[in-house]
Amino acid sequence: MIYSNFVVTWIAFLAGLLLGGLLIGLWMRARLARLETAKQFADSTAARLGETFQSLADAALRSNQSAFLDAARATLETARAQMTGDLAQKETAIESVVRPLSDSLGRLEVHVRELERAREKAFGSLGEQLQALSRETTTLSTALRSPQIRGRWGEITLRRVAELSGMVKNCDFLEQETRQADGVRIRPDMLVRLPSGRTLVVDAKVPLTAYLDAAGATDEAARRTALHRHGQQVAEHVRQLASKQYWSQFQPAPELVVLFLPGDHFFSAALEANPELIEDALARKVVIATPVTLISVLKGIAYGWNQQQLAENAEEIRRVAAELYDRVELVCGHYADTGRQIEKTVEAYNRSVGSWDSRLVPALRKMRELGVSTGEEPEAPEQIDLLARRPRAVSGF
Repeated sequence: MIYSNFVVTWIAFLAGLLLGGLLIGLWMRARLARLETAKQFADSTAARLGETFQSLADAALRSNQSAFLDAARATLETARAQMTGDLAQKETAIESVVRPLSDSLGRLEVHVRELERAREKAFGSLGEQLQALSRETTTLSTALRSPQIRGRWGEITLRRVAELSGMVKNCDFLEQETRQADGVRIRPDMLVRLPSGRTLVVDAKVPLTAYLDAAGATDEAARRTALHRHGQQVAEHVRQLASKQYWSQFQPAPELVVLFLPGDHFFSAALEANPELIEDALARKVVIATPVTLISVLKGIAYGWNQQQLAENAEEIRRVAAELYDRVELVCGHYADTGRQIEKTVEAYNRSVGSWDSRLVPALRKMRELGVSTGEEPEAPEQIDLLARRPRAVSGF
C-alpha cells in the first residue's frame, strides 16, 4: 500500500515535471518568437533610425562644413590680404637689400669671367711658351753634345768671365795664342797677363755628355753611373792638360795651369763622383776653376795690376818731382840774374840822371839865355831809389 502510494506520488511528480517542462518549453518558444519579432522590429527600427540619423548627420555636416568653409574662407581671405600686404612690404625691403648685392654679384660674375678668359689665355700662352722652351731645350741639348759646339761655348764663356772681371782683350788677356814647342803646335784658349811680365794659361773644357745623361736618368742607378763617367771625363781632362805643361812654353809663368769649367754644376757633379778630384788636380799643377772662382782669381790679378800701376805711378811722380825741382832751381837762378841786371840798370839810370843834372841842365840853361830856344825847360828825370827783391836760395824752400 505504501509502495503503491510512493509509486503514484513519484509518477505524479514525474508527470508534473513533464507538464512543467512542456509548459516551460511552450513559454520559451513563445518568448523566443516574441524576442525574434522584437529583434526584427528593433533591427528595422535601428535601420530606419540609422538612415534618419545618417541623413540628419549628413545634412548637419553639409551645413556645418559649408559654414566652416565660409568662415575659413573669410578668415583665409583676411589673412591672405594681410599677409599679401606684409609680404609686399617685406619683398620691397628685401629687394632694397638684395638689389645691391645682386648688382655686386653680377659685376663679380663678369669680372670672374674676364679673369677666367685671361687665365685661359695666359695658360694657353704659357703652354705654348713651355712647348717652345721644351723644343729649344731639346735642340740645345742635342747641339751641346757636339764637341765643336761645346768647345765654342766654353771659349765664349771664358771670354765673358774675363770681361766681367774688368779685363780687356788683347790688353789684359790674349785668346788662341799659338806657340811651337818641340815641333808640336799648342794653342791654349787664353793667356792672362800678370804683373812683372808673367803669364797665366787658362784652358776651357766642357765635359757635358755624361752630365746630360745623368740629368736625364730615370733611376738612381743610371744617374750614379752617368755621374761616375762624368767624374772620369773631368779627371781625364786634368791629366791631358797637365801633360801639356803650358807653363814651360810661356815663360815667365807660374808652374800651374787653370782648367776652366763653364758651370759650377759641372764641377760639383764631378766632385760628387770623385771627391779627391781637387787634390789630384793640384798634385798635377792644375787648378780647376768655375766662373765664380775664375772671376775671383782675375779680380786678384787686376788688383795686382793696380798695385803695380800705383808703384809705377809713384816712381814716375818721384822722377817728375825731381825734374821739377831742378827746373825750379834753374828758374830761381834766372830770377836772381834778372834781379842783378835790374839793379845794374837802376844804377846806370841813376848815373844818367846825375849826368843830366850836372852836365845837361847847365848847358840847356845857357842856351836859353843865348836865345837858342824860347820853350819851357825840359823836366828833369827823377832817380829811382827802389831795389829789386832777390829770391831766396832753393835750399831755403
